[in-house]
Amino acid sequence: MTNKKIPLKPETLTAQAMGWLDPAHKSLIPGIFPGTTFEREADGSYAAGRVYTRDHNPGYDQPEELLRHLEGGKEALLFSSGMSAALAVVQALRPGDHMIAPEVMYWSFRNWLLSVGREWGLEVTFVPNGDLEALAAAVVPGKTKLLWLETPANPTWVVDDIAAWAKVAKDAGARLAVDNTVATPLLTNPLKLGADIVMHSATKYLNGHSDVLAGALVTSADDAFWARVKVNRSAGGAIPGPFEAWLLLRGMRTLHLRVARASESALAIARHFEGRAGIRAVLYPGLASHAGHDIATRQMNGGFGGMLSLCIEGGETAAMAVAARLQLIKRATSLGGVESLVEHRASIEGAGTPCPKDLLRLSIGIEHVDDLIRDIDQALDGRNS
Repeated sequence: MTNKKIPLKPETLTAQAMGWLDPAHKSLIPGIFPGTTFEREADGSYAAGRVYTRDHNPGYDQPEELLRHLEGGKEALLFSSGMSAALAVVQALRPGDHMIAPEVMYWSFRNWLLSVGREWGLEVTFVPNGDLEALAAAVVPGKTKLLWLETPANPTWVVDDIAAWAKVAKDAGARLAVDNTVATPLLTNPLKLGADIVMHSATKYLNGHSDVLAGALVTSADDAFWARVKVNRSAGGAIPGPFEAWLLLRGMRTLHLRVARASESALAIARHFEGRAGIRAVLYPGLASHAGHDIATRQMNGGFGGMLSLCIEGGETAAMAVAARLQLIKRATSLGGVESLVEHRASIEGAGTPCPKDLLRLSIGIEHVDDLIRDIDQALDGRNS
């Protein structure tokens, strides 16, 4: 009698990292493979299927397969950073191709598109987040080849309808790539909503411990475009080190616990401070008052993420003062770690930023939510002292 495999939920798959064992030693934890090259057979072939570490490091297999499974894709690739993952997609386009992206998105990638991308020959149109009419109007028939979407959008957390963007892309004969860093595959699966490629800054939630720089892509189809993406990674050397890949997999084992805790705490914080004196607005998709709440409810399952923003009355000066008085929440770049962070994004992004100057971006970690609320309360209470 053959034992049937029990269908496993994402929480179990992440905790056990697909349940793989080291075939040589039956270890529950994989080894680290620093070797860069692999021996040929006497006839010049590679019986083990591995040639050089850029394409074939054994340490990539397990995290790539776990992420592929979580996103429901055809294939996944690890990269040295989220930026290198995003650029591998854009550079698979041809000079003169047209791309559409939202106005509010990851700032460093937006800057690259506006500078190097345009110098390279890429035509880019930015459309207001949440405006499907503007999106449809921006399509250039025969030239638009890629739609890039980030939702919820960092740092205003506008929520776009992924399925609606996917339809626009399909009608235009273009591809849709979605930055799923903030939502994570546990809350949103863009490929199941019609997207073609999903990108992650794995530095953030996937790793979750502020000690790895990495990125990832997952594709719905192993086609000619994806083949160009793979060439960009291999030829460009945009790969993580063996230890970084190992650390990433270790971090992913607790992804479901961290995302659930951060989402629960972020919702509690958003509800606590909505309408509070000293705060102009609380931006969080989990609030019923949020403009994108209905869309978020449809396409986010199990929570609304650990990111929110507070718009402080009194503008930039008041916002900076509140951030300065925080004691527990650290003033630092990045997001998705176990520790809570705050940033005044407008001053970080500088000239040309679409970010409101009174906005403080919060990445909620896994600390006790009461301590986080008290820290924000005391920082707000001292705003006029």
